[in-house]
Amino acid sequence: MELINSVTGADEEGRSRQRILTFAAKSAIQRNPEDYDALYNWALVLQESADNVNPDSTSPSKDALLEEACKKYNEATRLCPTLHDAFYNWAIAISDRAKMRGRTKEAEELWKQATQNYEKAVQLNWNSPQALNNWGLALQELSAIVPAREKQTIVRIAISKFRAAIQLQFDFHRAIYNLGTVLYGLAEDTLRTGGATNPEDVSPDEFYSQSAIYIAAAHALKPNYSVYSSALRLVHSMLPLPYLKVGYLTAPPAGEPVAPHIDWKRSQYVLNHEGLQQVNKLEQKQVQNLLGGPDVTNSEKRAIKVDVPDIVSVSACADLTLPPGSGLCIDTIHGPFFLVADSWESLDGWLDAIRLVYTIYARGKSEVLADYKIFGIA
Repeated sequence: MELINSVTGADEEGRSRQRILTFAAKSAIQRNPEDYDALYNWALVLQESADNVNPDSTSPSKDALLEEACKKYNEATRLCPTLHDAFYNWAIAISDRAKMRGRTKEAEELWKQATQNYEKAVQLNWNSPQALNNWGLALQELSAIVPAREKQTIVRIAISKFRAAIQLQFDFHRAIYNLGTVLYGLAEDTLRTGGATNPEDVSPDEFYSQSAIYIAAAHALKPNYSVYSSALRLVHSMLPLPYLKVGYLTAPPAGEPVAPHIDWKRSQYVLNHEGLQQVNKLEQKQVQNLLGGPDVTNSEKRAIKVDVPDIVSVSACADLTLPPGSGLCIDTIHGPFFLVADSWESLDGWLDAIRLVYTIYARGKSEVLADYKIFGIA
């Protein structure tokens, strides 16, 4: 109560409310020391009080309030190990403590504790994109502190958390943006260490391109967010304009989804706000020239074209009718299209890009992707 009473920065009404809530929680604990709900509520009040501490205040310190909150969360989860909200908010409190310590060994330990609590929260409640996103952010912070030999492993785990958050909520623009930023950092690190050393490794340019796709998608979903606009100006040149994504997929002849494997051909595909389209040989030269020439997207020679409004679902698939590799199924109102990506990592990129384009279309924001002036090319 002493800590609550000495908080400066909140208005008197807010302090009064926090004192009442703290008194209620304390009274409940006195009546029943194993009342984990009361402990959880007490921790929430302490955490809220920490948020209200005046930045210039030294008494009480924000850290002291957060430390007390963590103790209450610890006790609440000891009494009720399935209290996922407590693990989630506990992780936030630990993260806030870690942020105050910069890039120190103490901060490293706190970030590790935060990731462990986010992991527990997700295990208890897997349908939480916010917890997955925060877990990815904590891992990203941790990767900036650990020795270089550990960094890339942690970054790749962070990428998987952001991607999992997006798969739960396709329009979760914060996770989409965060995935773009972590991929940009990975591109920078890969370039700094000499680039891809094996043919199967992803090149820095590919990481940059992937980063640009997510940042462009976040901007399309929230075009008024200045941070997204600023990031897009940085990465716009990394997009294969006028497309969002360009790459290779293996497909059967048009109209023959169960053709013999020998008849499946690997060719170039482009994705924009209208859909996924196969590139013919004439257009392929233009695409390979960084798409600097005229747009010829109306060619009738394409064997495969999937319009965004026709998409029902997009998923990875494993089927004996497909050639070996990373299978991709785009189910449409006209029936399914089966394709095979070059690798599982490439497949993830295609899945996310197609889903994001569809999500942007479903939210009525396709015109933002269509207006290439936002990418700074005009």
